[in-house]
Amino acid sequence: MKYLVMVQGSQADYDAMTGKPSENSPAWSEQDLQAMFAFMNEINNDLAESGELIDAQGLTEPAQARFVSAGKDGRPVITDGPYGETKEVLAGYWLVDCESLERVTEIAARVTQCPGPEGSVEPPVVIRPVQEAGGEC
Repeated sequence: MKYLVMVQGSQADYDAMTGKPSENSPAWSEQDLQAMFAFMNEINNDLAESGELIDAQGLTEPAQARFVSAGKDGRPVITDGPYGETKEVLAGYWLVDCESLERVTEIAARVTQCPGPEGSVEPPVVIRPVQEAGGEC
């Protein structure tokens, strides 16, 4: 079964990673960033070695995002990020092919152990099964 393992983040989290702290997001040092990247690379390498990794990507900050919706007149409405109505957005993901929900939950639990600066709040990791074409979850 394929699963999408998603990590959430806010613009404040991305700002903190560039040294601009906020109330709930302390500034990250270069050592904090290197520890996070090493941790994520270790997970990627382990999943690749086990044959479970299909894809993994980190995403750019919400300020670089664009939201497109349909307007009442049928024309697209385009809003550049970050979006005031959304605190957290998808920050990165792993697409994995695992034998069970229990196994992907183990992976997600490991992701929650990512190091960060003292006082940072680790957002939850979301698991979503990927629906196969024409099939049910």
